[in-house]
Amino acid sequence: MTGNEYQKSAMRTCRSPNLNHAVFGLCSEAGEVSGIMQKVFQGHKFDKNHIVKELGDCLWMIAEACSALDITFEEVMDQNIEKLKKRYPDGFEEEKSLFRNKNDI
Repeated sequence: MTGNEYQKSAMRTCRSPNLNHAVFGLCSEAGEVSGIMQKVFQGHKFDKNHIVKELGDCLWMIAEACSALDITFEEVMDQNIEKLKKRYPDGFEEEKSLFRNKNDI
């Protein structure tokens, strides 16, 4: 499945894409992912199936945000990869991570 196919399928279950809902929802779902890892830190068994479901919820919220902004999932994916290629042309380097250009967001 492509990113755009995912976005289209996910938005089948969205009433009307809303950026606020997407952003707050993404924070909430990311918190659930974090909560799973907190439990592991506390000695609980890692539940891979649970984290996969919560990561899927994060993707759904990102798809809603993209739809609300009238952009495609793949546009975001492509722009992110281009940014990373510019920032780390030879792969990740800690030095380049620590000392980025002023306008590198």
